[in-house]
Amino acid sequence: MKVGIMQPYLFPYLGYYQLIKAVDTFVIYDDVNYIKQGWINRNRILLKGEAFMLTMSLRGCSSFKKINEIELVGNNHKLIKTIEQAYCKAPYFKDVFPLIANILLDKEPNLAIFLINSLQAIVNHLNISVPILISSEIEKDASLKGAEKCIDICKKLKSTKYINTVGGYKLYSKEMFAENGLILNFIKPNPIVYMQFKNKFVPCLTIIDVMMFNSPTEISMMLDNYELI
Repeated sequence: MKVGIMQPYLFPYLGYYQLIKAVDTFVIYDDVNYIKQGWINRNRILLKGEAFMLTMSLRGCSSFKKINEIELVGNNHKLIKTIEQAYCKAPYFKDVFPLIANILLDKEPNLAIFLINSLQAIVNHLNISVPILISSEIEKDASLKGAEKCIDICKKLKSTKYINTVGGYKLYSKEMFAENGLILNFIKPNPIVYMQFKNKFVPCLTIIDVMMFNSPTEISMMLDNYELI
C-alpha cells in the first residue's frame, strides 16, 4: 500500500493533489508544529497579472504550537472578495467560485479542522477517491520526529511504499526507509503551462488558479503529469 503524509495547507498547489491521487491512503499531518511564513494559512493567487498573497488571520499562532492547537480569527469575507475580483472573468469562475466561497465561509474555529475540511472539499471536486486520515487520530509514538515519525505512521498503516513531494528529496533517505521495509519515492511534477487571461504565465499558484482556468478533463490530465523518482 502506498501512503502520503503532508501538513495541511491553504488551497495548496497542484503538486499536493498529484500526491494525494498517487497514493492509496493520504495522511494529514495536523499534529506537527505550525510553521510561520509557510503555506499553512496563506497562498498565492493571480491578481492583475501578478502573484498576490492571500493570508488567513490566526489567533495565538506560534511555532511552538501544533497546527491543531491554533485558532482562526474567522473573518474570510475580504479573501472571498479578493478572489472574486481576481477571477470573475475566468472561464470556469461560475463553477469554481461558489465552492471556494463556501469553503471560506466555514465557521470552524480550529485551523487544522478548517484546512482538513477545505482539502476534502477540493479533493471531492477533483473526483479524487483516496481515503484521507488524520495524523492525530492514528496511534503512534509521539516522541518521534521527522523521517522516523513518517516511518512509524507507515508501519501502523501497514504500508509498503511512502511517497513524498520532491521538496522532501534532501530530507529523507531511501536507505533509511529501505532498512524499515519501505520503498521511498518522490513526485516530481512536469512543467505545466496554461492560459491565464492574456497574461504571461505565472507558475506555482494555488489550486484555485488551476481550477479557474482549466476544465475538469484538463485538470485530470494534469494530476497525472509527473514523474516518480
